[in-house]
Amino acid sequence: MKKIAVIGAGTMGNGIAHVFAQNGYQVNLIDISQNALERGLATITKNLDRLLSKLKITEDTKTNTLSNITTFTSMQDGVANVDLVVEAATENEGLKLQIFKDLDNFTDKNTILATNTSSISITKIASVTNKPEKVIGMHFMNPVPIMKLVEIIRGYSTSDETTKIVMDLSTKLKKIPLEVNDYPGFVANRILMPMLNEAIETLYNGVAGVYEIDNVMKLGMGHPMGPLQLADFIGLDVCLSILNVMYNGFKNPKYAPCPLLVNMVQAGKLGIKSGEGFYDYSQSKKAEKIANQFS
Repeated sequence: MKKIAVIGAGTMGNGIAHVFAQNGYQVNLIDISQNALERGLATITKNLDRLLSKLKITEDTKTNTLSNITTFTSMQDGVANVDLVVEAATENEGLKLQIFKDLDNFTDKNTILATNTSSISITKIASVTNKPEKVIGMHFMNPVPIMKLVEIIRGYSTSDETTKIVMDLSTKLKKIPLEVNDYPGFVANRILMPMLNEAIETLYNGVAGVYEIDNVMKLGMGHPMGPLQLADFIGLDVCLSILNVMYNGFKNPKYAPCPLLVNMVQAGKLGIKSGEGFYDYSQSKKAEKIANQFS
């Protein structure tokens, strides 16, 4: 593993590119939008500057990390002659299936195809390729440069060799890889999303307000961030998508999204990314000040 392609320059994609590049890998960062690529590189630079200010990296590390990243708006060009592709596009099943169909045509038979999906079946994604043994889930946590966990998800046909390579690679990135099986939501979101959904139900049913719900979990349960603020941080549209995958996969009503969540997404209230969710992010980071008042 020397050359890596990352598809998607958003929050997860630029974080994954950052981690690979900082650990000495040549990274092709791919997005159909040049503006998204520029924003992604700006985010990586900002995060490197933060690490530099805390003396966690040197100026040379910052320079080398940025020099290891090349950007592409063409997927076909960006994935040519790479050892591993990590797809980090929007959590949309149709989009991911189309990307993997294209990757099957654009990559060598030995190229490993990984997806950063947090809920969609690896087996289903692999089924649109001619090399399902080379397809695997590599679910990083946000923020990628900070969080240690990588969920490694084997599809039905993922080979032992592919799994070992990706597990070893994750360790070289100074992450802790944990292998899980291919069921909706895997482990992280199968446990996390029902908790977030229950917090939204608690608000929807009028048991308590946003401030009270979040601070009960922070002060009483030791959570670093309240569940409603965390949902805003993840993106309410992403939370809804994951819950729908789990609800459709298990046919169990406990995974049914709260009507309030559905309505907020339909209204475009997606959390931090839209400027408003359970908190209002338009007034000088008012949300963070409120949520962290008792930290």
